[in-house]
Amino acid sequence: MSKYIIRKLLMGILTVMCVFVLNFVLIRLAPGDPVSIMIGGQDNDNPELRAALEEKYGFNKPIPTQLVLYMRQVLQGDLGNSYLYNRPVTDMIATRMPQTILLGLISALIALFIGTAMGVYSARNEGGIVDSICSAFSYVFNAMPSFWLGLMLIILFSSKLKWFPSYGMTSVKTNYTGWLYAKDLLQHMVLPLSTLVLITIPRYYRISKTSVLQVTNEDFVNTLHATGMSERKIFNKYIFRNAILPTITIFGITIAYLVTGVAYIEIVFSWPGMGSLMIQAVNQRDYTTLMGLFLMMSVSIAFVMVVVDIIYAFFDPRIRYE
Repeated sequence: MSKYIIRKLLMGILTVMCVFVLNFVLIRLAPGDPVSIMIGGQDNDNPELRAALEEKYGFNKPIPTQLVLYMRQVLQGDLGNSYLYNRPVTDMIATRMPQTILLGLISALIALFIGTAMGVYSARNEGGIVDSICSAFSYVFNAMPSFWLGLMLIILFSSKLKWFPSYGMTSVKTNYTGWLYAKDLLQHMVLPLSTLVLITIPRYYRISKTSVLQVTNEDFVNTLHATGMSERKIFNKYIFRNAILPTITIFGITIAYLVTGVAYIEIVFSWPGMGSLMIQAVNQRDYTTLMGLFLMMSVSIAFVMVVVDIIYAFFDPRIRYE
């Protein structure tokens, strides 16, 4: 098992390094540059000012040289300063990260339990009324764009019914503390959280239902039925244990892509998280902020994938011996 874990860790580190280099090169080869944004666009182009800014930020150096210098900086724990906000990227990420994790992680956990429960029940009662309702629910919400659903919820529950706030994380004009702050936060979370949960449930439902049906039709399950073993024991000990593996993978991918997964929701609901920060950095060609976000994303994705592989090996020992 230890050799399996070490091999997966080395693969994760190699993946992060490759993604880091690829992102750095592609960002700098993309059209546009932060210097043009700083000087106010091509209409206000000043050659001396442009040359001075390129010298200041090192854009006049070849891309390989810029890459080596930036890697040395990152290895020292410094992700640089944002060109747009003139703040350390690490501070900006640390400020925005809790909001994204709060919204994305809670929605992923709720969708995991609800979607898996729906899938398992539908698989064990295939063709019934509940199965038909759950399938229709899955098809409808799987086809909906997340930003459109968010806007519809705002129109219905915020503009029409006045039940929940439509934007932000807390009320701007108040300074709540304690339970009042928690209540205000929960009220602001209802709509974005509901949007993410409704959009995410169908993927867990389809995967869990398909996996349970597939494992149920395996030959070893028929053999267990022939031995007279109880249906509950067969399902809990053999069917569910094998069928849950694809669901673990989907949950891992959802957590790994937390930033991009909630970006549109954060924009629709003005939620102050990393997704909206990434969109702003893309629009303003803020290279250092983008590289910091992409590095954090690649590390989180590699880490979660390693954890998922280890969980896989725990549930299915055959994997670690392959």
